[in-house]
Amino acid sequence: MSNNFRIDYIEFGCADINKAKEFYSTVFGWEFTDYGPAYSSFKDGRLDGGFTSQREHEPGGALIVLYAESLEATETAVIKAGGDITKPIFSFPGGRRFHFTDPNGMEMAVWSE
Repeated sequence: MSNNFRIDYIEFGCADINKAKEFYSTVFGWEFTDYGPAYSSFKDGRLDGGFTSQREHEPGGALIVLYAESLEATETAVIKAGGDITKPIFSFPGGRRFHFTDPNGMEMAVWSE
């Protein structure tokens, strides 16, 4: 299958790259490579992306949904790392998920079967 037209990279704006790196490496194990003080790329094991302080996050837009084998353990890790739960674990057709904001205020969700 061709990679043509697949999502290849996700870039997030944030006010504090160091907070983003600490949060996502602690909770999700992402690995980071810095490209100067205003940009850091990440690898999550499947998709690459980056954080830039040259563009701040604006609420709204697409909701990024991550997968976790254990929602409860991930929810606890999010809270311990400084994230806020905006929607506690709930069921939906196909699984369960919760929403959170990271220390920069970006909202994401985590789901599991």
